[in-house]
Amino acid sequence: MALVHFLRCAGDEAFFAAYESALRLRLLSAAARLRIRQLVPASARWLLDLARADADSGLESLLRLRLHLLGLRLDRQVNILGVGRVDFVIEERLILEVDGKENHDGASMRHKDLTRDAAASALGYESLRFDYAQVVHDWPTVQAAVLAALIRLRDRA
Repeated sequence: MALVHFLRCAGDEAFFAAYESALRLRLLSAAARLRIRQLVPASARWLLDLARADADSGLESLLRLRLHLLGLRLDRQVNILGVGRVDFVIEERLILEVDGKENHDGASMRHKDLTRDAAASALGYESLRFDYAQVVHDWPTVQAAVLAALIRLRDRA
């Protein structure tokens, strides 16, 4: 199976994103998922258990995996009245958005994002927005921002 080989070659993070993508696209039958579980090392089976079929992108999968490893539980694809659907919410008050270029490029999309962030703030949420390069190539900065925001929100409570 290609995904099993991919795990060996590319590592946990890339495998997790690819596996969630395959789940979302309904490319894996129940038999295929069982075969993958049998073939991956026992040490990697937790990735299969964490995987979900509703990841909108590999970038979202990667962010969720990394925050899971920090012990943070995220609610995914949350609808907030007056804001719309957001990528993630942590501890009911911190919104995380991961923006791929295709959905958030250009002045009109930027304006829409800023409007949503302002509406969320008026409802008591703090929003953090990261792009591909930050999540993939500058994870320490993303991690520090998320953890600092959570500390601020906990101190306000």
